[in-house]
Amino acid sequence: MPVDSLLRVAVGPRFAAPLLDYLAPAEGPVPQIGTRVSVPLGTGRRTGIVLEHLEGSEVPADRLRPVLKALDAEPLWDPATLEVLRWAARYYCHPSGQVLAYALPQQLRRGAGLPPAPVLWRASGKPANEAHGLVARAPRQRQLLDRLIEAGRDGLEERALAALMPGWRRIIRLLEGKGLAESFAPASPDPADMLREKPLALSAEQAAAVNAMPMGQGYACHLLDGVTASGKTEVYLHLVEQVLASGRQCLLLAPEIGLTPQLAERLQARFRAPAAVLHSGLSDGERLDAWANARAGRARLVVGTRSAVFVPCRELGLIVVDEEHDPSYKQQDGFRYQARDLAVMRASKAGIPIVLGSATPALESLLNVQRKRYARRRLTQKVTGARPPQARLVDLNRHPPEHGLSAPLVRAMSEQLESGSQVLLYLNRRGFAPVLMCPDCRQAEECRHCDARMVFYRRRGLLLCHHCGARRRPAPVCGKCGTPLQTIGRGTERLEEELQARFPDYPVARMDRDNVRGRRRLEHILGGIRERRYRILLGTQMLTKGHDFPSLGLVAVIDADQGLFSQEFRGPERLAQTLVQVAGRAGRREKPGLLVLQTRFPEHPLLRQLLKEGYPGFAATALELRRSSGWPPFAHLAVLRANAPEAASLDEFLNRAKTAIGADAAGSDVQLLGPAPALMERRRDRNHAQLLARSASRARLQSFLDRWIPAVRELKRPRRVSWSVDVDPAEIG
Repeated sequence: MPVDSLLRVAVGPRFAAPLLDYLAPAEGPVPQIGTRVSVPLGTGRRTGIVLEHLEGSEVPADRLRPVLKALDAEPLWDPATLEVLRWAARYYCHPSGQVLAYALPQQLRRGAGLPPAPVLWRASGKPANEAHGLVARAPRQRQLLDRLIEAGRDGLEERALAALMPGWRRIIRLLEGKGLAESFAPASPDPADMLREKPLALSAEQAAAVNAMPMGQGYACHLLDGVTASGKTEVYLHLVEQVLASGRQCLLLAPEIGLTPQLAERLQARFRAPAAVLHSGLSDGERLDAWANARAGRARLVVGTRSAVFVPCRELGLIVVDEEHDPSYKQQDGFRYQARDLAVMRASKAGIPIVLGSATPALESLLNVQRKRYARRRLTQKVTGARPPQARLVDLNRHPPEHGLSAPLVRAMSEQLESGSQVLLYLNRRGFAPVLMCPDCRQAEECRHCDARMVFYRRRGLLLCHHCGARRRPAPVCGKCGTPLQTIGRGTERLEEELQARFPDYPVARMDRDNVRGRRRLEHILGGIRERRYRILLGTQMLTKGHDFPSLGLVAVIDADQGLFSQEFRGPERLAQTLVQVAGRAGRREKPGLLVLQTRFPEHPLLRQLLKEGYPGFAATALELRRSSGWPPFAHLAVLRANAPEAASLDEFLNRAKTAIGADAAGSDVQLLGPAPALMERRRDRNHAQLLARSASRARLQSFLDRWIPAVRELKRPRRVSWSVDVDPAEIG
């Protein structure tokens, strides 16, 4: 039997263990690693992904069945991306079949074929009066012909035609038969003619950054550390121009769906290059088309959120990770990967440059600069010449807030609104009120499934749990003493009502996950902000990330104390990044901005340091604290999380897991801490606890995980215990 005639295949729909062995198909070439195959399973057939070519199998030869059909002639990923996917499966301790399946559009996982190259349609060019005469008695043909004429020589894709008119194929064939329409394949873009508009002139700092990041000279990781409004995007565009001119593709990552449209729009306004946009808001068909266009090289610009890091690109020349510090780049369930880190790995494997951009770089990135792994490029000045916003701390102990707004803040808002500016209020708390409680019994309405209080939504008349999604109607009075229940605190829904009452002449735009559902709603609100239909902007972090609002004069943080006393070791870093990013929305043009921080702890060291030294001063102190305490980035972590309905079975499993490869197997190089309850011990009617593995050496931690996680998988679990492993966790609670 030839060596490569045995295949190890991950079989759908789960693509996880057990992996199954098959013979190569009786006819045709042996399927390559990274291709899909159709295989028999039981009495049916399934789609699988080839993971290995085997020299032998433990399955008896007479029980091995051949692959029914190879679905792909070549691997679905380019070699560098396929190598990164297989490396990521090992590093993050996740089944390799599931990792490869995760990196595919849903339709390909189900066995669909790759879509063919797109076909476009355009009007044939006959004189308009002659063309309209031929369809004078056919209104649907006339309608479709008019749209083709409007589209010009660029034509319309079949998807656009389908959205325009049901049954369009029959109509366009009639137009084709009359010589009024013709199909054509899109021409490959000319690398020498990519510019649609003239690039902006660069500042001295921007030009120095661009010159220090030469394209086409192999792998290098550049940290573009630029204050807000310093023109990082323009630096990206100049680098993209160089790469497109060399005939190669560019991959640009943004942390959230809400930031992909503006990034794609900037690219499309500057370049004629075809673009593919990928994020979870697309339909299955849209995602497959974008993925296939990137893979085939038809899309020269690929823009997406974290999962786009796995999109194959035939001729990739540059990766950009915007807002590289953002925790959204870390996947928090299933395959728990860090897209920023994998983007760096992908650039290294492909031998191309990568740019990580941020006004508040992650401490991990700053340490990599210190260790000479990354090169740091600084942008210290706003390109508009605007000064950093003037910052004011409002002591809520001296200025008690009325409906969440202190008197100094109200005065500042009034001045800005009367001068014609917009104002932004940041409150990272959704709903009407975070607590509904009895003022006499002091009993709050709590979730029956989680260790959490339920959030009150007055407009919907509901109590919601933000952790498990449970909802119920609140009782009007306390069940114990009959006292009417009262709301404590405020969320964005309540603050919106109070702003509308206090400033009735100024429309309010609220942006949070409750009010913004779907891409169209988001674009509608952002459009209204830019067109100044809204003068007061209110929102959670969704509103503060990367948006450019030129007319914004004031930014106010309603509760700057959120995060000051976090139990998470990353809490201070996250808070500092958020405050700096929020402040950066103000004064982005020639008009100076104002930042107001409402706090009950005006002497807190973190707030004082941020105001005095900015983010660089905070980061230097935070790095030194992490070094002395032995936490990341000076240590490396992995968390084994487990949950079960009963605490006893959970403790039993974790204690057995701790000694799965012997009591002293971790050794002095790896500490195994716990078991310990999660910060929220009870969620969704299940108890949660964890074990923490920590080491100063990434290699030694990985060596330990290579032995430990397979041993944990072999443990006999108590009934209804579930577990997962998270390498390089964003949080350990």
